[in-house]
Amino acid sequence: MPIPERNNEGFLEDAWQWNEAIASKIASESNIDLDEKHWEIIWLLRDFYKEHEISPPSNRLFVKAVREILGEEKGNSIYLMQLFPGTPAKTACRIAGLPRPTNCL
Repeated sequence: MPIPERNNEGFLEDAWQWNEAIASKIASESNIDLDEKHWEIIWLLRDFYKEHEISPPSNRLFVKAVREILGEEKGNSIYLMQLFPGTPAKTACRIAGLPRPTNCL
């Protein structure tokens, strides 16, 4: 299955064309092998997007959203950086098929 059209940073042009197979392909481009911990965050992001029609706009707000839903253990920068290296919000949103967070470099 080919990956739908993406922008120059690898984000899907249409978040609704996303599925789990596409997420796995995008994750593999960043050498990330998705497991249940990743999927928990990915589904949280997809739900956030459905509710607010935006991606969490920054790493700080991404961490806060995870903390509010999943608790302190998972809602912290270290945990999220281990799952999604680099800029966690940006990496996780790309894998989740969502638009680029607005305040992420």
